[in-house]
Amino acid sequence: MAAMGVSFEAGLNKKFKVVDGVVVLAKDAKARKAAAAKRAAGAASAGAAAAAASSAAGAGASPAAAPKGKGAAAAAPSAAAAAAAASSGPAKAYVASTLPLEERIRAALSVGEECIQEEELAALLEKKPFPVCYDGFEPSGRMHIAQGILKAINVNKLTAAGCVFKFWVADWFAMLNNKMGGDLKKIRVVGEYMVEVWKAAGMNMDNVEFLWASDEINARPDEYWSLVMDIARQNSLARIKRCCTIMGRAEADELSAAQVLYPCMQCADIFYLKADICQLGMDQRKVNMLAREYCTASKRKNKPVILSHHMLMGLKEGQEKMSKSDPNSAIFMEDDAMTVRSKIKKAFCPIGVVDGNPVLDWTKHLVFGRESSWTVERAEKDGGPQTYASYEALEADFVSGALHPSDLKTSLAATINDLIEPVRKHFTSDPKAKALLKRVKAFKVTR
Repeated sequence: MAAMGVSFEAGLNKKFKVVDGVVVLAKDAKARKAAAAKRAAGAASAGAAAAAASSAAGAGASPAAAPKGKGAAAAAPSAAAAAAAASSGPAKAYVASTLPLEERIRAALSVGEECIQEEELAALLEKKPFPVCYDGFEPSGRMHIAQGILKAINVNKLTAAGCVFKFWVADWFAMLNNKMGGDLKKIRVVGEYMVEVWKAAGMNMDNVEFLWASDEINARPDEYWSLVMDIARQNSLARIKRCCTIMGRAEADELSAAQVLYPCMQCADIFYLKADICQLGMDQRKVNMLAREYCTASKRKNKPVILSHHMLMGLKEGQEKMSKSDPNSAIFMEDDAMTVRSKIKKAFCPIGVVDGNPVLDWTKHLVFGRESSWTVERAEKDGGPQTYASYEALEADFVSGALHPSDLKTSLAATINDLIEPVRKHFTSDPKAKALLKRVKAFKVTR
């Protein structure tokens, strides 16, 4: 059996080659090298054209003009670099950051509850014109504010730092994980609804792309499935099953074969999209670490940086995150104003207690994640309006008893209503969005 194993391994190694850091079938290697050379030539041509266009437009026409004085060394890339970066994907001209390098690094780090590794992120932002961030979402029902508002806050910080953000609308993954009963047509409808939400949620779309997993995989299937097979080949079943928590499943759950395949596919997504930064939630950490381990095993030079964002708590006591199957644990992006106020009024928020307090958690990440100061409105008899210049100052008042939970809840509800009002308007005034929401609300959410 040992001899047979060696022979099988050797056979696999003969069938696969690495071209431009991607594992492909050996028979396709020559063609892929030629295609890569052609793309490089096209990028150079596009870059020259962009530079000429930029020159003709005049010095004031480019939003990517380099800042003068301190920080100029970290200035944004040229129009030629933007064209070259865009040439391998859709014909979209990315907008470069005008922030100094130090501010770009600080903005990117502010997104993450954890960053692996900070020095790699700093080097990436310094050397690469448009680092690629990626996050994947299963279309699985109505969108709550963690996916909508918090994601918009984080994306805006990263695009301001000069990154490109690729949303992987994971329709095939939702089917594998039995979302919407595994009905791909329903999943597609939910995915279209999600895109409509993001577009209305205050997200800067300049450097954002929405990519459907099924469409992108079908465009280059040999490249994608070669990656999936190689990742599966280099990991034990036990290692892959440890990653199944990314789907909201416990390691002890009885998993279908499709669900075991899922982590291998999600790991492959990172390399297929040529992502530099995995910008997903802390609950996706295991598969992102799997990707870094795979780089070591396959001798890939550049490991993806992991920038994991915080998971917003559910509104009920003891809920580590919001649940779509429990509507009272979350605020959904089209909830009306009265519903928002009612849910937050009922939220768990014991006097003076910080740990496990979702109202403080939301205030920290949704309010101070986008504002430098915030005013809690109170009646004069209760001390009058109080403006806080930091979350830490607000928390200190809450712990001391100077800020009562009811006052905090009232102001938080008002702020959240302001944040989601553009989305509500979009889904009542836009015929396409309105029809999508009606269909999504009629679907049964499945696990």
